[in-house]
Amino acid sequence: MQNKTPSKMARLAWPKAKYGVILAIIIIIAVNTIFYWETIISFFK
Repeated sequence: MQNKTPSKMARLAWPKAKYGVILAIIIIIAVNTIFYWETIISFFK
């Protein structure tokens, strides 16, 4: 048995999952930037 994704799922689920991962990474970067803003600025001074 091959674990194939149904054609409807392939069109709908994967792009959302991909954007969810990208969104999660962006949120993590944004939160870290807010928390460590002072530290980040001190590196560039």
